[in-house]
Parts: sequence; C-alpha cells; structure tokens
Amino acid sequence: MTVSETANLPVLDASRFHGTPTERAAFIAELRGILHDHGFFYLTGHGVPQSLIDGLVAGAKKFFALPIEEKLKIEMVRSPHFRGYNRAGYERTRGEQDWREQIDFNTEGSPRAVGPDSPGWARLHGPNQWPEAVPELKDIVLDYQARVTALGIDLLKAIALALGQPEDAFAEVYDPQPTQLLKLIRYPGRDVAETDQGVGAHKDGGLITILLQDVVPGLRVQTVDGEWLNAPPVPGTFVINTGELLELATNGFVRADVHDVVAPPPGVERFSFAFFLGARYDANIPVLPLPDDLQKLERGLTVDPLNPLFRNVGINHLKSRLRSHPDVAAAHHADLVAEILG
Repeated sequence: MTVSETANLPVLDASRFHGTPTERAAFIAELRGILHDHGFFYLTGHGVPQSLIDGLVAGAKKFFALPIEEKLKIEMVRSPHFRGYNRAGYERTRGEQDWREQIDFNTEGSPRAVGPDSPGWARLHGPNQWPEAVPELKDIVLDYQARVTALGIDLLKAIALALGQPEDAFAEVYDPQPTQLLKLIRYPGRDVAETDQGVGAHKDGGLITILLQDVVPGLRVQTVDGEWLNAPPVPGTFVINTGELLELATNGFVRADVHDVVAPPPGVERFSFAFFLGARYDANIPVLPLPDDLQKLERGLTVDPLNPLFRNVGINHLKSRLRSHPDVAAAHHADLVAEILG
C-alpha cells in the first residue's frame, strides 16, 4: 500500500448547489461521482461563520490546556450517555488505543425514562457535561452544532438528488431531530503517544461527517485499491465524508471509506473537530430504489466481522459506543455489553 504525499481529494463549492440551474446540476453530477468513488471531499462555500469557527478552536484549546484534574471533572465515565472528556488512550478503535484526548457532545436533552422493555439505545439520550472552567464553550458548541447540522441536512438533500431521489428522501430518518455528535480532539505528539495511532483505521457510522482541521496534518483516506491519500488541512474548508448509514441505504453504491489519523511528530500537537450527523435512534435505514444506471454500480455492503452493520440506527450507534468506550460500558451498561457485543 502506498501513501500519496499531497491532498488528492476533490473540492466542491457548496454555494453552487444554490446557484444557477447549470451550477446546481454540475455540483450534483460531481457529487454523484465522489459518492461512488470514496465519499471524501473538501467543501468550500459552506457558510459557517469564520468567527464561530475561531471561537470553537479557541475554546477547545483553552479547555485542553487546563490541568488534568479540571478536565476530569467532566470525565466521560461519569455520564451513562457517553458525553464528556476522555484522556488519550481511553477510546479504542478495533480494540487498539487511540492516542487523542477529546470531549464528546451530542444533542442536548433530558434522560429518557428507561424500563425493562426499553431498547438499549434509549439510554443514549441525555444532557452533555459542560466544563465550568470554560463557560463560554457551551454557547459556542450549541451554535456550532446548529450551523453544521443545517449544512449537513443541505448536503443530504444534494446527495438525495445525486442518487436520483426526491430532495427530502432522508428526512424520514432524521426528522424531527437528528443525532449531533461533536468531538473536540487534541492529538499529542509521538513523545507522549505510545504508538503512531492517533485514530485507528475505521469507517464513520452516521450519515455524513463534517470535519474541521486546524493546521497540523494527519488525516489519511484509504481508496478501494488500498492506497492511502493524505488529506491535510486546507484553510476555509471542511472535509466531508459519507458514513455507514449511506452505504446501507444504497446497498454499497455510496462508499463509506476507511480512514485514520497518524499521531503528530514529537513536540507537536494536532487539533481537529469532527461532527457526525446521524439519524434518529429509533429509525431504520431503508434501501433506496436507485435508478437502473446506479443500481448496476451497487457493490453490496462491506462485511467486517469486527463491525457488523445493523439497519436500526440506535443499535448501530450503541454498538459503536460500547465498543469504543469500555470504561463507560462497564460502569453503566454491563448488561448491554453482553446483549449487543456478545
């Protein structure tokens, strides 16, 4: 397997989707090709204010610079809803430690009443943990979540049209409230990390991911041929990629590509901000009736014994959370570990 040394992902300008009919049609056609090839691209013209992006980056860096005892006040193991702070090495991908520290926020809400007949995923609903030492972060995160959710839904409309579907084809799985997982992430250098695995090779589990990178590279995308493409930061852009739910919905026409993050060099830290737009936990992902010319290009679903895919969104997400955060699973959901992970 080889690694490309330059940014070899395509670039799309989101403003063209709302431009002239010719611009809109060209945008949709280019998007269709990307969805089938690898599902990764840079997005410009996204409309998210730079001032908000700058505030998010500054707030995250302020949090990560706090003493460890302050950060542990919102440690994820305190939350049965998988919200809060994780030290580097506490999240796992395919059983191996990821060398990144991070805070996870999801849709802000109240816990659901859970009884013996409630689905396991009902436990995922609840409040976030907010850092007292960085009080401004709450308003910034909620504003950012709202902005990138609107952008993500706009992209889902474009994706639906690219697949020959009505514009609102995905609304049935995300209305009235999609899931909105946002990770604020700091990767320490290899003088701290015990391996070069910032994040192990994986596919994202939601509908689409909207990734903001700061200035240090590390993201890589694997093509179907096994080549690794570098996806370094490009100012003013997000990196967009499709998740497993779109692969499920299109019987593999849309690729949910494998990607990873390599830990930065010694003495260097890397920051990124990953937003995962997902469907409602109670939704089941249908198979879309693609036009004949696209059906011929369906590849079927990826088969991975370590990562079985379920059409029920809640089970899919719960499986991922339990596997990635064994400390939270053991503290709050030991019964579900046996039931979901076997």
